[in-house]
Formats: sequence, C-alpha cells, structure tokens
Amino acid sequence: MRKQEGQIIRIGERWYVRYWERRNIGGTIERKRVTHPRGLVTTRGKRPPADIKDEAERFMTTVNDCCITPDRIIGFADFVTYLPWVKESKKPSTYKGYNDVWEYHLKAVSRHERASLKDLRTFTVQRWLNQIGHEDLSRNSLKRIQSVLSSIFKQAKRFGFYDGVNPVQDTAVNPHAAEPAETYAYSLEEIQAILATLTEPAATAFAVAAFAGLRRGEIEGLDWLDYHDGFLWVARSIWNGHTEEPKTEKSKGAVPVIRQLADRLDLHKLRCGNPAGGPMFANSQGGRLNMNNLRNRLILPALNRCTHCGLTEGKPHIKQNHDYERDPKYPEWHGFHAARRGLGSNLYHLGVPDKVIQKILRHSNVNVTLGYYVKSASPHMLAGMQKLEEKLGGPVLRDTDGTLKPGSGAMPESVN
Repeated sequence: MRKQEGQIIRIGERWYVRYWERRNIGGTIERKRVTHPRGLVTTRGKRPPADIKDEAERFMTTVNDCCITPDRIIGFADFVTYLPWVKESKKPSTYKGYNDVWEYHLKAVSRHERASLKDLRTFTVQRWLNQIGHEDLSRNSLKRIQSVLSSIFKQAKRFGFYDGVNPVQDTAVNPHAAEPAETYAYSLEEIQAILATLTEPAATAFAVAAFAGLRRGEIEGLDWLDYHDGFLWVARSIWNGHTEEPKTEKSKGAVPVIRQLADRLDLHKLRCGNPAGGPMFANSQGGRLNMNNLRNRLILPALNRCTHCGLTEGKPHIKQNHDYERDPKYPEWHGFHAARRGLGSNLYHLGVPDKVIQKILRHSNVNVTLGYYVKSASPHMLAGMQKLEEKLGGPVLRDTDGTLKPGSGAMPESVN
C-alpha cells in the first residue's frame, strides 16, 4: 500500500486526520475511511496550526510504517471475542473472571471506541478506567480490571494484533476508591461453637477447613486415598463441577492432621461404610458433594435460627405468628475461607512462627499469610496491652512538660 499523507479536517471543536486503512471486518479484509482525533481547536483560522500538522504527520508515519498485517487490524471488542484463548489456556474459574470483567465493566466503556486495537494508547485505557472508577467498586476490584486489561493487550501482542508498549503499563486506578472490606477469621471459640451446632457431614467438612486450612474447592476434591500417614494430601480442587489443579504449585502438598480432626475423619469414614476409595465427601449417588449445597442445606439452617421459636429462617418460619429474629447465641456464618483464615490467625496467636504457618496454609509467599490470613483479635490485643501496663508499674502523673494527669489528685504546687 502506497504512503499516505492524510487529510486534516475539523469536526466541531477538534482537529482530525483522515486516511484509508485496510482492516479485518468480520473475517473479510475491507478498505475503510478512518478518522483519528489529533487535538482541540485553539485558533480562529480555518487552517490547522503548525502543531496539529506536526502531530498529524507524526501519526501518519506510524500508519505508513505499521508492521501489523491487515488481517490483524481489528477493533478492541472484536479481539476480546477471542476469549476462547483464555478458555483453552486458563482454569475455568479464571476464564469466568475474565468474562465477567468484560461483560460487566469493559464492554460498556469500550463499545463506542472507534480506533482499532493497534491504535489504542495509554490515555484511552486511562479514560476507560476513570469511567469504571465512578462505579461503586473497591480498589482491589479496579486493580483486577486493570490486570485483565493488561493481560488482553499482552495476548494481542503475542498474536500480532498490537505492537508497542502495553498501554495499561502507566495507568492508575481511582485512588479514592473504597478500601476492600475487611475479611473475617473465626476464633477458636467460634469454631468450637459451630462444630457443636452442625450435623454431619457438615461438621466434618467444616473441621477440615478449620483444622487443616483447606479451601472449599480442595475440601470438595478430597478422596479417601488422599488421607494417609497422618496427612491430608491436597491434589485437586473442584470449581463448579470442574476438576482443577490446586490454586498454585505451592498449594499442592501435605497438611498434618491433628488428633481432633483425625477422630472426626475416622468416624466420618465409618458412617460412610468404611470405603477404600472415592470422594471423602460424597452425595447420595456417590459423586462429589457440592460444598455450596452443603452450606445451604445443613450449615445455614443450623446457624440461622429464630430466637423466639428456634426455627430456621425462610420457609420453616413463615407460618409463625412473629417476625424472624436471629438467635445471637449461634455464631454467624462467614464462609469456609473464614475458617482457613482462622487457622492462620489462631496459630499466629499461639506463637507459631510465620514461616510454619505459611507452609501449613501452603502459600507461595509469607507476606500473603501475614497480610490476609493473620487477623488481629481484640482479646489478644487487650491481653498484650495489659501485660505492657503491668510492666510499666504505677500511674504516671505528669509528662516531661509537667502536665498533671486528670483525676490523679496531685496539686499544681507538687509539680516542679
């Protein structure tokens, strides 16, 4: 294709450069007239100023020297329809995450973008992130969207649809976005109360989360053959019926089984007929028991009971002659992962070294263990501060400036 100079035109209050481009339209190479913005109108004359001419010339150089073949010149939305590459190379849960980010966030802000994928730059991507940042999303959610965008452009470069520096590289998310909600970790007292309330097999499944720190999908993926020599050997994870590898390479491994959990697992095996193999938590048909169903059928009804009549929330309570009021004597349900966090926090407060907790929880980095799985517990904090108070001894009546402590009984003349 011959070199083009481009035509500078004015539309409204902006200058544009117009040129021809061969691009992929639905699998067919077509010649299209393209208009690209170059700057705001800042002069009164009808002709473009020198800076706009220079900018148009610079841009046309990138058009003429473009190394991307016409069959790879498509729109951003057209490329994202190539999401099957994620489906083929990533876990089903990862694919769903990518697809949700596209459907709920990126699709809306990018659908009116006229520039082809190869022409997108940092300011365009930043504009998208700014628009998404106006939604009620936490900073972590915005960073996840930013990460998905970066992955899309990386893949576009690998496939030859984009050339140059990843435009997401220098973008930023809304610094005023809400902090992520604080996650929950069960205390030992709450764990014991929940275990005393739940029926089987919910109690044993929860005990595996609380005393071995397995994730929900890892509990669902346990086989009886994975329990031997005093360890639970994590080999697989189940997500929406899909069998996957554990979350990371470090997640594969053995977790020591304490006596209290071993007793529960042995009794659970006897109740199941002492099977030689198969799922550790099986449904009536011998398949894997879905942990979400277990939560809805056995855990939530056991913990969400009415303080007046003892019946569970929902249909069993509808015919009562009073409003449902949750009984506070039962611990609240915060999910299986709160039990995993509880294990990390409880081990930490018992004085177990950080690196050991990391290995038990099978984290790749000890910072993850300390940052997300070790929670401050108010009883421990109070006990620690009380020890400091006892160590310091009697009351301090004044500071270095001689200021009296209110209510100390000291008189001003007693202070030098």
